[in-house]
Formats: sequence, C-alpha cells, structure tokens
Amino acid sequence: QVQLVESGGGLVQAGGSLRLSCAVSRRISSINAMGWYRQAPGKQRELVATIISGGNTNYADSVKGRFTISRDNPKNTFYLQMNSLKPEDTAVYYCNAVFWGVMYWGQGTQVTVSS
Repeated sequence: QVQLVESGGGLVQAGGSLRLSCAVSRRISSINAMGWYRQAPGKQRELVATIISGGNTNYADSVKGRFTISRDNPKNTFYLQMNSLKPEDTAVYYCNAVFWGVMYWGQGTQVTVSS
C-alpha cells in the first residue's frame, strides 16, 4: 500500500506561481514512477508531468517550460513547481505513484488561476 497526500493548492493570479507537494508513505526511491495529473470541470483527467526512478522527466506540451517536477528522496516527497500560471491551468491536481504495477492516487488539491 502507498498513501499519497497533496498540499499546496490555492488561488493565484495569472502569471503567478504555486508549488504542490505530494507526501508519500513509502520510500520514494523504491517507487517506479511518480507524477501529477489534473482534471478541469467537464474534462477528462490529463497527465501533467512524470518522473521515473532513473530521474527522467516528461511533461505535457501545455506546461513545458513553465512547470517542473522534482523529488526529495530523504523527505519521501515530490513536487510540482508551477510558474507563469494561466487561467487554463485551473483544475484539481492529483499526485500519482506506480508501485509494483499498482497505481495509487492522492485526494487532489484545487488550483485556481484568476485572470
């Protein structure tokens, strides 16, 4: 079992920044892949960014150059730094981890970007 707890969401003006955190109940060095997804009202959940055990990262085209995924192994926490936020980034953001082939999700945190 892996438990994930997000924090850091909130309301920000366009052009601002937020950092989301995902605290993980296991050593993240043992986790195959971790990532952030988001779901806007009326839309499907979409991938935002992933980081795998080797450290490689991947981003959705819509966030490249603005968002950065990172991890802190001693803290068993990974992050999503979001800069130059746009109203279209408004969504519930979920962190995700794949451990032994099983996908685990956090509860979600709301990010609202005002224009």
